[in-house]
Amino acid sequence: MHLILLLALSLLLLFGDSPVITTAADDAVELKEWLVPWENSRPRDPFVANDGKVWFVGQRSHYVAYLEPETGKFTRFDLGDGAGPHNLIVSDDGMVWYAGNSQAHIGKLDPATGKITKYPMPDPAARDPHTLVFNSEGDIWFTMQRSNMIGKLETKTGKVHLITVPTQRGLPYGIKIDAQDNPWVVLFGTNKFAAIDAKTMKLKEIELPRADARPRRLEITPDGMIYYVDYAKGMLGQYNPKTKIFKEWASPGGEGARAYGMASDDKGRIWYVESGIRPNMFVGFDPETEKFISNTAIESGGGTVRHMYYHQPKQEIWFGTDTNYIGRAKIK
Repeated sequence: MHLILLLALSLLLLFGDSPVITTAADDAVELKEWLVPWENSRPRDPFVANDGKVWFVGQRSHYVAYLEPETGKFTRFDLGDGAGPHNLIVSDDGMVWYAGNSQAHIGKLDPATGKITKYPMPDPAARDPHTLVFNSEGDIWFTMQRSNMIGKLETKTGKVHLITVPTQRGLPYGIKIDAQDNPWVVLFGTNKFAAIDAKTMKLKEIELPRADARPRRLEITPDGMIYYVDYAKGMLGQYNPKTKIFKEWASPGGEGARAYGMASDDKGRIWYVESGIRPNMFVGFDPETEKFISNTAIESGGGTVRHMYYHQPKQEIWFGTDTNYIGRAKIK
């Protein structure tokens, strides 16, 4: 009897109706989580494609997969041992681009055929593509944390351009593109940003006011403000590129909050996860009032939420957890 029950559960995990956790809504957000059927695979960095499928990588188990939220069904594409995918993004034509963090390449998966095209790094020192982001032309800017580099992949030609960060052990990490198509990067090993002029490929560093700050992710809101989470000291920060003025607010979880995965919505509100709190807390902040508007526990515990994706059409934020769930926050 026990064997039959185990078999039934395995089939549910593989073919749909995956166990879910729903967290009661507060005034700003409602959370729901789907258990990923591949145990301890570190599902992370989900991205919603145009057809509604939620793509993500399994960093520890070397796969790319998608969730169909309506049915709970998961579908997996194996990348081969050692790929160590760290992040993915999906282009308008449905191609899935992933960072082959452990094998020094950016990969493109065609879901219709399963074909994978790899774009290797042109320099042996560029060994760990980390986080990818599209610019307005469909090219990909990306960070390389341990290599201390920032790169650009021309998706039509496959050509890769590399920029080395001047500060040693800068650890370029989170990356976003501003309205002028210029990349902004947080340098997690320092208290600095890197801002790149996309036309000249010149990089400048911007120092945060506190020497002990360690920014890990950032967001750019519609008004052009740069927001960041300080992983080391539990702060949410704002930088105004025009005035060069910084503002900071203490996270609800305090200095040990370990603020990490981050997103912003079309109203300019900031959302992030306190990964140092157990269970992890999903936090919302309204810059207009300078008040925190949500502080919701992630029911599975979260473990660590490393990256988040805002899907404007449905007002949803998607995230992966180290507790092996894909999560969705419906925001109000």
